[in-house]
Order: sequence, then structure tokens, then C-alpha cells
Amino acid sequence: MLLRRTLLALCTAGLLLSGCANLQPSAPMPPIVFVHGNGDTAALWQTTLWRFESNGWPRERLHAIDLPYPLARDDDTKPQAGRTSTTEHMVYLKAEVEKVLKATGASHVALVGNSRGGNAIRNYIQNGGGSATVSHAVLGGTPNHGVWAVKGQNEANEFSGTGPFLTALNVPKNAAGDEVAGPVKWQTIRSDNNDKFAQPDGLWIGQRGKPTQVTFSGPELKGATNVVIPKIDHRETSYSPAAFEVTYRFIRGKAPERIAISPERQSILNGKITGLGVNPLDPASGSFSNNLPLPGAHLVVYAVNSTTGERQGAAVHQKTVGIDGQWGPFVANPSAHYEFVVSAPGYSTAHIYRSPFPRSSSIVHFKAERVAPSDMTAKALATFSRPRGYFDPRRDTMSFDGKSSLPGVPPGAGVASSKLKLDSDTPRSIAAEFNGERIVGRVWPLAQQRVTLLELTQ
Repeated sequence: MLLRRTLLALCTAGLLLSGCANLQPSAPMPPIVFVHGNGDTAALWQTTLWRFESNGWPRERLHAIDLPYPLARDDDTKPQAGRTSTTEHMVYLKAEVEKVLKATGASHVALVGNSRGGNAIRNYIQNGGGSATVSHAVLGGTPNHGVWAVKGQNEANEFSGTGPFLTALNVPKNAAGDEVAGPVKWQTIRSDNNDKFAQPDGLWIGQRGKPTQVTFSGPELKGATNVVIPKIDHRETSYSPAAFEVTYRFIRGKAPERIAISPERQSILNGKITGLGVNPLDPASGSFSNNLPLPGAHLVVYAVNSTTGERQGAAVHQKTVGIDGQWGPFVANPSAHYEFVVSAPGYSTAHIYRSPFPRSSSIVHFKAERVAPSDMTAKALATFSRPRGYFDPRRDTMSFDGKSSLPGVPPGAGVASSKLKLDSDTPRSIAAEFNGERIVGRVWPLAQQRVTLLELTQ
């Protein structure tokens, strides 16, 4: 009866589990290394870290990495400017794990990865010595059997389910055919059917109507504890409150005391300002994402009125960043709304509006902005962004500048930002709402190379 009650507790909040591992008593709090996904940054783990801290996990034992070049190569075997191979990704993760073990004195770490981050975790454990240093591995939305699995279709890419990288990782480890092996304890987290990269149709990879040969269960691994959370999207497999709950439970051996984030009396904020790279051998190919510091970038912070976005007095913090890209520390009021103004030579001036920061964070990262040529006809430009998930009109309650239909956001959870091209640059408030979170900013003239960004926390 006790075992039955425990299993029922694990299936709360609509969670469905298969291949459940043996239940254990409460475990210690190991250092955790969080690994972001393709093209992303450590900043996406901000709320996850806050939830671990709110449950007593020591801040110094929570480490989110920033892969300098976070995008995967088109062909894993060929060098590509601004992109990393699977081997480079694994070597970087290995070095970060060794750094954390040395700093904490621990013998093992837990690894938690989203999407491509899970590829690096699997590669490190299987091929980089991680089986001796990792206690738990949690993979959220990792395309363990590919984003596509079509013979002959770009099989040199690391996301090909029939390519050499994933094929080697998925080789059965024992007579039962398990795709994972001990002593590491493994957990995967996936959506029931709402992950854009685990779809039988190629819509979200630009091949509408073409079978991918991948199913909704593609992120699962035989031999792991496989968790299904209904309706979540690709990023929410790691960054949502529900994903935090099952991750915490798996590593700690018991449920967290709270899902809500406990506020601190003051928030000390810091992070990097990064830019965009250009291939020096082919400047016309466009810019690419990176997580490298942008020395010389300047940041100014203003407290703003939460209902109008207007500034309340003079700047409360400003700094021109050095070679490390760090723009803080800044002591924030946990209940205040702020405008962060980021500028740098060769970039536009970005006016970034955020919800309050209830806790301290060292990964409040900002990326300098450039205006696309196709947007230069607008009088003003505003973007509504959700870094830790996607917008889904079928599931979410949202609005942008008073309209419930967000520009550029089709049905399905596959787009994380919406852009408004305004025909007037008259100063005014502009608001965005998403499932109860509301952000208000101000419109700025695009003729002055100024843009507005309303960025969600949830």
C-alpha cells in the first residue's frame, strides 16, 4: 500500500511515468551542472536555479554553463565558423564538471540538460569519462532518437537519428537492450505531443507534410526513468515548474517543499552582455549567435512604473563592460520593475523591460541587438520574447499591444518571440501579457536605432 501511495504521488500534476527507477530515501544535495540547448544561454536556467535555492539547495552548488558557440555544426565532421562539434561540446562540458568538482570537493555531480545539452551529457558519460563523475543525468526534450531519422537525409548532423553520432550513443548497453547504463541514474522528460522537435511531421524543421520517422516518444531512452508532462513545449521540458518538480524529485529522492520562488530581501544581479559574430571569411553570410563577452558595451538601468513603463528618476546603475562582459553587480529591489538599456558600437540601442527579480542571479545575460534590413521601414519596433518556452495560441492566454493574436505566432508551440512593426514612433506605453505575467515598456523611434524588447521571466 505504501509503495502504491508513493507511485500515485509521483503521478501528480498530470505527470505520466514509464520505466520508473527504484524509489530511494532522501539523497544528499550534489553539485548540479545545467547545460542549455542549441543556440541558447545559461540565462534560461535562472528560474530553475531560483526554485532549487528556494528548497535549500546551496547557491554555490548550482552551476549553469555558457557554451561559447552554442549552435551545432550543419555537418559535425566539418569545421564551421561560430559553431561547435559534438566533441568540442563534450570537451567543454568535461572541463566545467572538473572545475565544479574541484571547487566543491564533491566526488560526483548531477547533470541537467535541455535539448542539445542532453547530447553533450550523453557523450560525456559514454565517451568522456563521465560515468565516474556523474551521479544523475536529467535530459529535458533531448532528441535522443533524432529530430529526423530519414536514411540519407543530412546524416552528418548530430540531430539525425540515423547518423553516426546518435546511432553510437543508442547502441544497446546490455542484453535487455537498454540505451543507458549505470552507475549513472538516468531520467528523461518529454511532452506528450507538443515538442516541436519530436514530431512525426516535418513542419517545424521546414518540411511540412514530410515524415520525420520520429515519434512523440523520441526523447525517451530505454532503461531510463521516462517522464511525460502533458502540453509542455520543447523548452518547458527543462525550464517549467513541472520540469523542476520531477528533476528535483529524481535527484533528491523526495518532492520539493515548494514550487513557488521564495523572494529574498534584496536581489544582487549580474551577467554578461554578448553580441553577434560574423564569419571573417564570409561576412555576407550573416551573423551568428554566440555567448562571448562584448567588451565596450554599455548598460544603464532605470526603475520604471509597472503600469506605464515610464522611468522613475535617474539611472540606478550603469556600467561599460570590460573583457569579461560583466555588467554588474547591481543591488535590485525584488519588487521593482526595471528597464535595461544596452548599447554598443555597431549595434542598435535595446530598451529591455523585465518583470521583477525576486532573487539574486549571476546569469542575467543580455544580447546586443541589430535591426534587420527588412524591419527598417517601421517607425518603431517592439519584440515580445519568451526565452524559457514558446507561445501557443491553443494553450496560452496572451496579448501584445492589446491584441490577443500575436504577429508571427502560428498555432502550435514553436515560436518564442513576436515582433510588432509600428507605423508611429509617438512615445507611449506598450504592454505584453502571458498567462498572468504582464510587462509594460515604452515605444522608441527606430530612426534613432532604438528598439523595445519585452522579455518574460516565466
